[in-house]
Amino acid sequence: MKIGLLQLNSTVGDFAANRQKLITGYEKARALGAEFVIAPELFLCGYPPRDLLLRADFVEANLAALAETAKGIGPVPLCVGCVGENSERPGRALRNSAAVLQNGKIVWRTHKSLLPTYDVFDEDRYFEPAKGITPFAFNGRKLGITICEDIWNDEDFWPERLYRRDPIKELIGQGAEIILNLAASPWHDGKERTRLAMLQRVARDERVPLAQVNLVGANDELIFDGHSVVLDARGEIAALGKGFAEEIFVADLEAEVHSPQPTGPSHSNFPPREQQLFAALSLGIRDYVHKCGFKSVMVGLSGGIDSALVAVLAAEALGADKVLGVSMPARYSSAGSLSDAGALAKNLGIRHEVLPIEPAFQSVEKQLAKVFAGTKPNEAEENVQSRLRGVTLMALSNKFGALVLTTGNKSEMAVGYCTLYGDMCGALAVIADVFKMDIYRLARWINREKIIIPEASITKPPSAELRPNQKDQDSLPPYETLDQILDAYVVQNLGKEEIIRRGFDAGVVNDVINKVTFSEYKRRQAAPGLKVSPRAFGMGRRIPIAQKFRAKN
Repeated sequence: MKIGLLQLNSTVGDFAANRQKLITGYEKARALGAEFVIAPELFLCGYPPRDLLLRADFVEANLAALAETAKGIGPVPLCVGCVGENSERPGRALRNSAAVLQNGKIVWRTHKSLLPTYDVFDEDRYFEPAKGITPFAFNGRKLGITICEDIWNDEDFWPERLYRRDPIKELIGQGAEIILNLAASPWHDGKERTRLAMLQRVARDERVPLAQVNLVGANDELIFDGHSVVLDARGEIAALGKGFAEEIFVADLEAEVHSPQPTGPSHSNFPPREQQLFAALSLGIRDYVHKCGFKSVMVGLSGGIDSALVAVLAAEALGADKVLGVSMPARYSSAGSLSDAGALAKNLGIRHEVLPIEPAFQSVEKQLAKVFAGTKPNEAEENVQSRLRGVTLMALSNKFGALVLTTGNKSEMAVGYCTLYGDMCGALAVIADVFKMDIYRLARWINREKIIIPEASITKPPSAELRPNQKDQDSLPPYETLDQILDAYVVQNLGKEEIIRRGFDAGVVNDVINKVTFSEYKRRQAAPGLKVSPRAFGMGRRIPIAQKFRAKN
């Protein structure tokens, strides 16, 4: 059977555009010979809709869009993810559903059985899980239609299963001959490989062909990578969709793949890690800007590596003509930093403005002189500079309607090495989930063929330049050490003693963990950040601000 996969990008709440994209994709797949077409999870309303699901008018618009979509579907069925109603009580009013449309009608529905509540997911807040699942009969075949998480509970793949049920085995037990999965599986570093390995295990163990169509695009913090896949009954790849781009393709589910070697994740031709990260972050910028109704962005250019990387990503995402770089030197800014910012802007072809904040800084110093008299200069005076830069960027944003991108990385955000209402000002924290050492790796990858980011921006010691001869390492451990401790503590969720047993100095570990804890109030006020790691700050890490728990020293 030839299956059509609509790997498309939907916008939350844009029912008309989502429906039109769906119909156009369906017609293309049908023209390519598809006998059955599938589209991603909750595609009609966009994923994740979050508390919009609590609004009756949103749910009604979703149901109306589904009925209208059905009118444009002919004899080749289309299965699409949508919000469904739950007629059974007691229970939540809604279901995460998949509907099969054919000959102008909704001919069949199924519902998601496993509702994730870990990491960024909160589906149990809105949906009622399906109590059972049955195959869909089509052309004498039994199709096992599942929705995303329903396929993520294979006992042979996961050492610790989260659910008692396995919908795939339930379908196989009822004679399902083909497994179809409608997914909105958010991406993080390496997830495309884990996902493929898991799907291959399912197809191979159950001895059935399998197709998963995955959402692509970005909605708020979440980035969806696509990489939709069709596998034969041996788990061999029959077709693999592009990463971070829309694609419509058709593959024969029951054609045996003749591969000279196993097509496991290590042989599946995924691009290098840096290329994946770059593609994800640029897609995140593009969709956030466009879906929020903006046309251009601005970046504060310090001459350092972080702001350089954000500017490169923005130019890639939107085009150089849609990016404004703003340098805001003061008394401690080096001439090299200003020239590096200018060289970067020239290399990218973006507009560059130099707006010194020194006059404003002097005015604020005079304003505060009386009340600050008799005190030793410290971070209070330093942070005035950062906050004046925030004021400058936000003024330009208000005047010209350009969205401000913040430039803080995950290492800085973790330990609070950032200024609230200063360099944290902005609408999107592009690299807030990228550790500093990965910033260096991305910069080197960007410069692999020619110099785009000035070499000095990469090689000079990192500095906020808020006091004479300031260096990041005056306040922080070397980033090589800091990032490893942060990965263990924040991403892997390890305790202090476990981290120390890995060979790190106890005093350093204690200091880093304390900094993470005491900076929680800052991160709660930060701009949303693009999620590219297994555990990002924000919606996937929910730590109380006012709390007294501390690990033992």
